[in-house]
This record gives sequence, C-alpha cells and structure tokens, in this order.
Amino acid sequence: MSTSPPPVPTAASDDAGSSCCSKGCSAAQPAAAATSTPAQEGALQRFRIPTMDCAVEENEIRRALEPVPGIRAIRFQLTERTLGLRAEPAALAAALTAIRNAGFQPERLDTPEGDAASTGASMPPAAPRVPLRLVAALLLALLAEGLHLAAPEADGLAAIRLAGMALAAIAVWLSGVETYTKGWAALRRGRLNISALMSVAVTGAFAIGEWPEAAMVMALYAVAELIEARAADRARNAIQGLLALAPGEAMMNQADGSWRAMPTGEVPIGAFVRIRPGERVPLDGVVTAGRSAVDQSPVTGESLPVDKASGDSLFAGTINQNGELECRVTAAAADSTLSRIIHAVEEAQATRAPTQRVVDRFSAVYTPAVFVMALLVAALGPWVAGIGSGQAVYKALVLLVVACPCALVISTPVTIVSALAAAARRGILVKGGSFLESARTLRVMALDKTGTVTAGTPTLVEWQVLRGGRERDDVARLAASLAGRSDHPVSQAIARGLTAAPSPVESFTAHAGRGVEGSIGAERFVLGNHRFMEERRQCGPDLEAALAVHEAQGRTVTLLADAQGPLALFAVADTIKPGSRAAVAELRALGVTAVMLSGDNTATARSVAREAGIEQVRGELLPQDKLDALRDLRARFGPTGMAGDGINDAPALAQADIGFAMGAAGTDTAMEAAAVVIMNDDLRRLPEMIRLSHRTHALLWQNIAVAVGIKAVFMVLALAGAATMWMAVFADMGATLIVVANGLRLLKPRTGSS
Repeated sequence: MSTSPPPVPTAASDDAGSSCCSKGCSAAQPAAAATSTPAQEGALQRFRIPTMDCAVEENEIRRALEPVPGIRAIRFQLTERTLGLRAEPAALAAALTAIRNAGFQPERLDTPEGDAASTGASMPPAAPRVPLRLVAALLLALLAEGLHLAAPEADGLAAIRLAGMALAAIAVWLSGVETYTKGWAALRRGRLNISALMSVAVTGAFAIGEWPEAAMVMALYAVAELIEARAADRARNAIQGLLALAPGEAMMNQADGSWRAMPTGEVPIGAFVRIRPGERVPLDGVVTAGRSAVDQSPVTGESLPVDKASGDSLFAGTINQNGELECRVTAAAADSTLSRIIHAVEEAQATRAPTQRVVDRFSAVYTPAVFVMALLVAALGPWVAGIGSGQAVYKALVLLVVACPCALVISTPVTIVSALAAAARRGILVKGGSFLESARTLRVMALDKTGTVTAGTPTLVEWQVLRGGRERDDVARLAASLAGRSDHPVSQAIARGLTAAPSPVESFTAHAGRGVEGSIGAERFVLGNHRFMEERRQCGPDLEAALAVHEAQGRTVTLLADAQGPLALFAVADTIKPGSRAAVAELRALGVTAVMLSGDNTATARSVAREAGIEQVRGELLPQDKLDALRDLRARFGPTGMAGDGINDAPALAQADIGFAMGAAGTDTAMEAAAVVIMNDDLRRLPEMIRLSHRTHALLWQNIAVAVGIKAVFMVLALAGAATMWMAVFADMGATLIVVANGLRLLKPRTGSS
C-alpha cells in the first residue's frame, strides 16, 4: 500500500476565492489575478484581514492592489481570512496603505510561510464581533424610535427630537462603522457593493427625517451580518476542524532508546513514534511493530476500523483502537495527508463552480441596475406617480435595501463549500467546485480493472486434489512449504491462502518463469505453471480440460506435482473488491454506464467484468489505447468519467471529463492527473459523488430561486409603496439565512447517500 499522501494543487493559487460570504456583498467583478512563481525572491508576508468575509471583498482588495508596483505575488486564504504578499519593502508599505484605503485593516501575522501556514494549526481565531455593541445599538435604536413617537413634529418638542436623533446617530455608528468604512471606500472608487448600498440608504433615510428607521435598519443589518457569519463559518469549520484531529505531540523514540513526548512539528521524517490504544495517530507513517485496528473515518470516510500490521500505512488524525503500534514517520506535520486534504479543499474553493460564475455575472449587472432604478424612482416619482419628493426618495431607499444581493451572492459559495466538506468527510477529495457540480452530467464511467475494480493483489480462490493416495491436509502442507519459500506473487498468494503449517524444504531451486522445486522428507516435489508441467511431460487430456476451465475465468493456475504426476491444482486470481458490484449497480441506477478498460488479456477482463456486473469490456489496452477508447466513449455517449490507480491510467484520467484516482493504493501520477481522489479505494464513492453532485446542483438552484424570488416580491412592494425599510432589511436577512441554512444541509449525513 502506498504511503504517499495525495498530491494537491499548489497553495499559491491566485484565483478569486469562492468561500461563502458572511456579509452581504455585491457581484464579484472580474479581477486581474497576480500570480507567483517559485523563483520569485523574498519571503511571503502574511496578514490577517478580519473583515474579509467573502469573494467580493477579496476582489475589492485585489483591485486596490492592482495599481501598486513591485508586488510579486498575492495569495489569499479566504477560509482563514488571510492575505500573503511577496513584494519589495516599499511596495509592501504602499500595498498596506491601499488595503486600508479600501476599508480593510490588515494585521501582520508572525508565522513564516510553510510553518503554520501549511497546517493552519497556529492560525489565530477570527476577530469576534462585539455582541454588547450590537445590543447597545439595538437598544438605542428602539429608544430613538420611542422618542420619535413621543415627540411628533406638531408638538414642537425639539429637544426630545434632537435627543432621539443623537441616539439614532450613536446607534448607527455603533452598528455600522465597518459598513460605512467599506461603503464609502467603494463609492470613492466608483464601485457598488452591499456596504455602499446600505451606507447610501441609511444616510438618505437620516437626511429625509427617517432617523429612527435608519438606526434600526443599520442595527438589524449588523445583527444579520453576525448571524450570517456564524452560520457560514460552519461550512468553513467543517474543513478546518479536521486539523484539530491530529494531536500536537508524538511519543518519539530517542537515541538512548527511551520515549519522549515531542511537538509533532519537531518530529523528523524517519523518526519512530509510538501510538497507544485510544490515541490518535500524530503523523503519517508506516507500521514497524504491533498490530491493531485503526479508525480511518476522518481521512478516508470508512465506517469500519481497518486492521493494521507491519508494513501498513497510517494517516495522521486516525484513531488507534486496541493495540499498541510503532511506526516510522514518512511525512512532516505540514505535509501530512490531513493537511494536504485541507489545502486541496481550500484550493477547490478558489475555483468557481459554473453556477457561481453565472450568479457573479448576473450580480455584476443587477447591482448597478438597481441603483440606477432607485435614482430614477427618487427623481421621476413625483412626475410619473404624482407622489411627494420625500415619499419618492423613501421608496428609492427601500428599494436599495431590498435590492441588496447578499442572499444571491452567498447562495452559491456556501453550498459549494458545504458540499466539498461533505465529500471530504466521506473520503472523496474534490479538486474544484466545477467537478463537484458537473459530476451529475456523467453518462459513462470507464473503470480500470486491477486496483480499481479488483483488489490488485492475487488471491487463492480455489484449489483441488487431482490424484488420490494423499490426504488433503498433507497436500496443503506440501504446497505451503514450497510456496512459502518463493517470492513470486502467485506463490505468495498460495502460501497466504493455505492454513497448513509448512515443512522444511531442502535443495530448494527456483526456475525462472516456470516455478520452484525442492525436497520435503524423502520426496522431490515441484510447484509450477502449465508450461513447467508440459516440459516435465506430466500433462494429459484431463488436466488440460481442468486448466482450460480456470484459464477461461482469467485465473492463473499453479500445479503441485511429484515424480508420478500432478497432485493438486491451485487457481489464483485478482478478486474484485467487496463494493465493486454494488457500485456498478448504483451507477446503472443513476443512468451511468460502466465500461471496463483494462491492459490485461481480454478473457481475464471479461471474467472480472462479468463478476462485477459490467457489460462492456475492452481488454489488452495500452495507455494510448485507453485514451482513444475514452474519446470514443465520449463521442458516442456524452460526458465520461474515468477511474484508475496506475501510471498507465494517468493520460486517460487527465483526458476524462472527470478523472477519479483510487487514492490509498494509487500512484502519485494518477492522483495528480485526476480531478477527484477516492481516499479509501471504494468504488461505491463514485455513485456517492454523483448523488452529491445532484444534491448540490438542486440546492444551488433552490437558493437562487429563493433569493431572486424574495427580492422580486419585495421590489414590487417597494415600488408600490407597501414596503418599509424595516420590512426590506428583514426580507434581506430572511432570504440570506434561508439560503445559508439550505446550503448547510449538505453537511448533514444522509443514510445511503452522500
């Protein structure tokens, strides 16, 4: 079993992030992405930006940095709210000034690149909002509303009204200082976002004398932001929470033979660590001593513990069940499989899914269009509808609040992030939201045979005594004795499959390509293939017929013989994985046709395919042949996936619409070429991925329909004069919370599906 963790996209990706937006925000405008290369000089300086909550705000920072010369690289980690900059010293200072002018406050992180940046373990917690400030703002807004009702204009109670206005102004400042900072920064640059819309709406309401409503709208908006942030962070934390699974210390073997607890970050590759029963595995490694069952569900999604013995791989964060294990560390803490999963999902979040790109393009037009509409309502309302100018301005302000596209923009990223997290929990590592969304369109799934449909290791599936005169147990002892002395995979399979205790073998001889022979007691025996028996002239019609039956099923046959002739026949085959047949049936139920593409001989491929329930088989294929077959399948049937694990599968995995690499046993080349890595090699993850894709697509469009539908209804009410600013902000808050909660449903496990 391979101990190499799955390769992931480079962490220096500068694509616009697509993590969920915990603040209302407008459309993501296209931004030029700074790129980085390994050859660039200078350390990456890392900064935390507490109020960078969504992809739009990330793009605002990008645009602010575009005019600054001397910036070599930009790296965003939206899930951690961090920004990495590689720049000349003068350019770095100018960049920080530009970020502050855009309304954001960067905080320098001392962690060097590649340390906590790689593991996320040292990331400071998100800057908390101050609930007391929001509570105070709400109370002051309510008090201002009370004073407004207690001192109507006709009473001439100017002092009370002035006190109410002052309380409203304080409430707006307490709850809206961040909104105003970012809103005016956006307006200065000629851009519109939710902060700009809210700033204009609240200021306008104050100007026309609706100061109690302005205060309440800003306070409620701040509360909505807080609720949205907490809800959206659930999706982020579903991935980041995996980091907490790996313990911070490991019991490492010292030079004097003693064991001492060491921070995992200080344990070198090649060191030996000990894991007691009940403890979590601190680092990736290979078992060198001990035997135990290990719960691998945090990494591979397997529901049942997996038995581990010497030579088996261990993943950081998995749980040792019932026996003490010692292992040799194969990867540093920052490069563990768990950390790579986190990074891969973060990079996947940086790739916009198709639906999200559609939403972004729509919002890019929608936001300015609504702003223009509000201006027209304010300017033309008295002329067209015959209403007062104050009433027209109020309608326009209500329209601005209703039109805030927060729910629309947040609807896609929160759903995608939740789906990526749900997939990772099931041991499905998806390298991009686009693959997650498009998996539902697959019509054909091409499957490699060895290591994908089958276990990839030969197994003794049947054996029979061919000649009387010896007890069955005695024959098994003779075969086990010879097979145990050979290092050939077929002989090893026979040795594993026989429970008889071996006897000493003398004068042991191996015949390359034929078999082995040796003396057991006073007799000479051979264990060899069909060719070896023919050379010894020990084949007859009955034996040939028996061999033909097994060979037609794709089995490798080995014969035990003495001087008189064959004693027993042993059939070895690469058996299918336990879940392969169920996976093929589930794919068929989803409308996906399974096709086997194998480099093995056609007879063997057909035998395995028949057992797995696969109807279409192509055997004896070279890597180029698999590529050609994949193109043919796509041309005939439509979008085609490919699942494989070997180097020879890599070209087809890269060519497929979606490539699925069998991660635990697959080669690094295959996993690099694939779009999806199945961590536990279980083919049943393929239909799970397709089902998850269907659910994700359905929730995406449900969210879009809810967001657009609620906005449309309240825009009509606003134009008709039947909606107030209170109603508008509650509509915006409600729509946002509905789409966030709907998207987070993907994090809830479902029985029998993803």
